[in-house]
Amino acid sequence: MKPVFRKELFWDVNYESINFEDNARFVIGRVVMRGNLDDWNALKEFYSLERIASEVVNIRYLDKRTLSYLSVVLNIKKEKFRCFNTESSIKALWNY
Repeated sequence: MKPVFRKELFWDVNYESINFEDNARFVIGRVVMRGNLDDWNALKEFYSLERIASEVVNIRYLDKRTLSYLSVVLNIKKEKFRCFNTESSIKALWNY
């Protein structure tokens, strides 16, 4: 059974061809960064909180708000997240 997410979250891929098990980190990352409450609830229903936790700690980039939320909800210290410990390759935005 496939989870039901808004297809707009996956604008750059064919939603029907997503393998939700093999591409779990991609799917979880997209939903936690861009999804709404319904998407989050569908995510928790399809994957367990333990599976979500094991995937999000390895995501390369999460914005600060998402990182803080996941840290609290999943009870994981921010220091355990890969994105917290990885320095961004972009040091500053371009000045036009």
